[in-house]
Amino acid sequence: MSGFQRDANLRQFATERQWEILEAYSTEGTTRAAAEKLGVHQAVVGRVVKAVKKKAALAGYSPQHDMTHPAPDGFSVKGVSTYYSEGAVVGQWVKTSADKERQEALLRAAMEGLAEQLPKAKPTKPPERTTSSTMACYPIGDHHLGMYAWHEEAGENYDLSIGEKLLSGAFDHLVGATPACDKATIVSLGDFLHYDSMEPVTPTAKNSLDSDGRFSEMVRVAFRSIRYAIDRALKKHKTVHVIIEIGNHDLAVSVCLMEALSCIFDNEPRVTVDTSPRHFHYFDFGKTLVGVHHGHGPKLDQLPLIMATDQPKKWGGAEHRYWWTGHIHKQTVLDIQGCRVESFRTLPPNDAWAANNGYRGSRNMTAIVLHEKYGEVARHVVNPDMIK
Repeated sequence: MSGFQRDANLRQFATERQWEILEAYSTEGTTRAAAEKLGVHQAVVGRVVKAVKKKAALAGYSPQHDMTHPAPDGFSVKGVSTYYSEGAVVGQWVKTSADKERQEALLRAAMEGLAEQLPKAKPTKPPERTTSSTMACYPIGDHHLGMYAWHEEAGENYDLSIGEKLLSGAFDHLVGATPACDKATIVSLGDFLHYDSMEPVTPTAKNSLDSDGRFSEMVRVAFRSIRYAIDRALKKHKTVHVIIEIGNHDLAVSVCLMEALSCIFDNEPRVTVDTSPRHFHYFDFGKTLVGVHHGHGPKLDQLPLIMATDQPKKWGGAEHRYWWTGHIHKQTVLDIQGCRVESFRTLPPNDAWAANNGYRGSRNMTAIVLHEKYGEVARHVVNPDMIK
């Protein structure tokens, strides 16, 4: 490979280590000399040069091909058409598309920065009398904060205020009903928020949604509601673990929610937040393993194999295995392949679309008590009428 000519514009497409290798290659003139200077194999230098140039080209920067205008961060180049006259460039058309993975990474980085500025929750005193042999779990079915329903169309009203009151009332009831366990786990099963951007549409299909309030108001109510749930649980349990599952309605804002909660409770050692952006989360307690997924990807009967693949050691050591999902807004239970797979009901009513398409179902929220040896040993249920 011929010598590499230093190009400062490539710096934005290289990691610190990659740029160190490129600098050495530029100075030494050959891959062999650069490799000897850095103490790496010669092939490493060649791979780094190709990788950085490829990444730059995908973003629209490849001077040897007259591509000198990189796409904005969060976008990738689909194609470039360059027009020449007598060997000179007279025009260029660059087609770009959204780079979803990069946009998610940018959003995540932005939220981490913003969340650092949020007021921190102060440490609180734990309850004195709790038991270590059981764990209280609070799975929250699709709550769709930000959804609007009018009783004449959907059979019942729903808006931001009603959604907040339903959830806080449900936690008041369920935390009061569960035993005072050392540990508690709060699990949002996804679609905690009804939409994902300033425009009330679904993130992927862009279907229009009936919405209440503004996006910022919806986010504010969501934070306030989940914080109330955590604070309520802290009064009954010594530690609270929080999982915010990613739904098909709140693909990005759910990531923001988990990151912000993690920062808010930085100074509260009794609260932990799972910030993994994966769409499958797990936690265990004694001989029990629980998997959490929104339910909009694989079918329910595929989940046991996914758990066994993702968590082989814990799967082998567990005597009780559960999957908890949402998405379909009704209770469905499968006992298959050594695992109980369950989808949970929701507290909100139907919106107009669901009501007009014939969807009907019971509404409730459930608290589950796990025993370190025996798995699920109790559950408590609350429905909207009990909260009212």
